[in-house]
Amino acid sequence: MITVEEAEKIILEQVTDYGAEIIPFEQALGRVLAENIKADRDLPPFDRVTMDGIAINYNAIENGISTFRVKLTKAAGDEPVDIDEHAECVEIMTGAMLPPSTDTVIKYEDLEMRAGLATLVTNDIKRGQNIHYKGNDKRQDDIVASIGQLITPGIISMVASVGETELRVKKMPRVVILSSGDELIEVNQTPSQYQIRRSNNYTVKAVLKQHNLDAEMLHLPDDEAIIKKQLKTCIEKYDVLLLSGGVSMGKFDYIPKALDELNVTKLFHKVQQRPGKPFWFGKHEKGNLVFALPGNPVATFMCIYRYFLPWLNASLGLEEKPVMRAVLNNRVSFIHPLKYFMQVKLHYNEYCQLMATPVEGNGSGDFANLADTDAFMELPLERNEFKRGEAFKIWKFNHRF
Repeated sequence: MITVEEAEKIILEQVTDYGAEIIPFEQALGRVLAENIKADRDLPPFDRVTMDGIAINYNAIENGISTFRVKLTKAAGDEPVDIDEHAECVEIMTGAMLPPSTDTVIKYEDLEMRAGLATLVTNDIKRGQNIHYKGNDKRQDDIVASIGQLITPGIISMVASVGETELRVKKMPRVVILSSGDELIEVNQTPSQYQIRRSNNYTVKAVLKQHNLDAEMLHLPDDEAIIKKQLKTCIEKYDVLLLSGGVSMGKFDYIPKALDELNVTKLFHKVQQRPGKPFWFGKHEKGNLVFALPGNPVATFMCIYRYFLPWLNASLGLEEKPVMRAVLNNRVSFIHPLKYFMQVKLHYNEYCQLMATPVEGNGSGDFANLADTDAFMELPLERNEFKRGEAFKIWKFNHRF
């Protein structure tokens, strides 16, 4: 049995680059850029008006002019028109290009508009105000989004503004989620007293969907020959196999044996943790990875967040996020020689500290609390008493925090 840190190290040693693909930019939200995006022109591309009002030449103010004759009105997208003398102005809207003969914009709130004349009602006017100057944000050929960035709505806006209709993004691994066990039936079926509905596979699929990975699902019966045949097919078709269940010590846990016979090398089996102690991880001779997770729902859920998602993010080239910590709100005792991943509810106190309140559960098969908790708090293996006010690492699964 190995430690959590040893398991993490072994898994991250298997980080894999799956290449890149080109997709329409509007479908790229949440993906990872595999190219630098450059500005095709200065941003903004012209001196842009930032307030509705009038455009003037500031020399008029210096010459004591306070009333201006409106030459014409211009909207955003209109071709600019110059003024012919200092006493003239152009009534102009936000987003319009500043006429070259003007250098200052005065907002409506500082004017009295009447009968084609605009009169100042304030003396607080500064040369160059209310203008977003050409190239102030980026110059042509400047990088506006970089390789390895997660594509956010802001980046979608940026790439659209520079005319990129397609983006090169990191390919996702091909993943299949495999459940196992004859006690499991489909969601739409009515279970007998000794059966339960499949949920782990849907839980994992939902988590991966939040990270823009569309995984397929397959169920394995408790039949040694069928398990081996199905696993062989999956190894040929997918980059990663995510199994839930069938890796413990039961007489019907055929999966480890089948994987061994299919040339999947076991890199570890069993981790000093609760939940998730029976976690099995291996690698096929062709490079396919197998995450064989315990079948208990909380254990599966925790292992996905603690091990699989960090591996996925590293494989996509995303920068490692800083470790998040929260302050324990209650005293906790845990006497087992295992690292404890405790379910907690999170909240901020009046000092903006992230606080974690433990939620009592009934072991790794108790998944009801997952709907009402926010994170797993990782409590050190070396201790069995954890004091209120101490801060420990957390693995969030509720995106409110």
